[in-house]
Amino acid sequence: MTEIREIVWTAINRAYDLVDYTIHDTLYKRHEFRKQIIIDDENLTDDEKLYIIFLLYKDYDYYKIINNEGTKRNCENCRKKCLAQLYCEHCVRNYLIKKFPSWTSGNKDINNLIRRCQKETFSPLRVIEWIPFKHLQNVEYLTKGGYSNIYKAIWKNGRYDEWDLKKKQLTRLGEQHVILEELENVENADNRWFEESKSHLTISNKWAEIVRCYGLTKNPSSGNYMIVMNEMEMDLRRFLKENYNRLMWREKIQIAYDIIYAIRRIHNEKAIHRDLHSGNILFEYTRHFRISDLGFCGPVDKSLNS
Repeated sequence: MTEIREIVWTAINRAYDLVDYTIHDTLYKRHEFRKQIIIDDENLTDDEKLYIIFLLYKDYDYYKIINNEGTKRNCENCRKKCLAQLYCEHCVRNYLIKKFPSWTSGNKDINNLIRRCQKETFSPLRVIEWIPFKHLQNVEYLTKGGYSNIYKAIWKNGRYDEWDLKKKQLTRLGEQHVILEELENVENADNRWFEESKSHLTISNKWAEIVRCYGLTKNPSSGNYMIVMNEMEMDLRRFLKENYNRLMWREKIQIAYDIIYAIRRIHNEKAIHRDLHSGNILFEYTRHFRISDLGFCGPVDKSLNS
């Protein structure tokens, strides 16, 4: 499909909303129920149904690994037991590990931080990586955000997207719009910052309720490191300003639910946000709100616990 209609995201959200966890009490039952909801949806074309079911399988694989639930299979490549059907989590991690010698951030601690994240990768969609600045185009300053400068850019090749079973390698999404958040004084950061940064990078890529972070790059002009994140449509303040008079109660409740659920995800990982406000609660194309700036809301040379 070249163009995704709004109704596709509505259908996906409906399939998730209709799940009764007392009846569909396993990942498999919930997955099968969602598939059937999509198959029965007369508003969707056949191509749209196939596209949504493929997305559902991606989610299914991801949550099987996250929850360590489901029937394992023998990977035809590495022969290890794996949970995912569209890829093998062990092959993805081994592929990334083999590429360690091919890149460097120029900072030993940054290298170790990214490598440790890659060794725990859950899905091809959620890989933390070092992104050479030369792969970013049309870098444009946006605003000052807290303790960092914010830019937008186009990532030429985009994030990793899928595992190619035939070529046994990760493939990329293609040209992608991203946000860059410039960090100052990374060279002076202590070990605690790197330990907690790993935790926050992992959380942002482990849970869909958090704005996804793709990795780090380095601004050659300033010498400062930058976090590369998913570009969102707008923040909560702007959304409410533009849409408040049109919002139904169901939509207001959904916004509150999105925020509460994201906070719950963070707290379950034994972390706190520390700087939550309407400017870092962001709206995306899936019609949901996500929380951003997790763990990077203060100066790098100041302990995250302080």
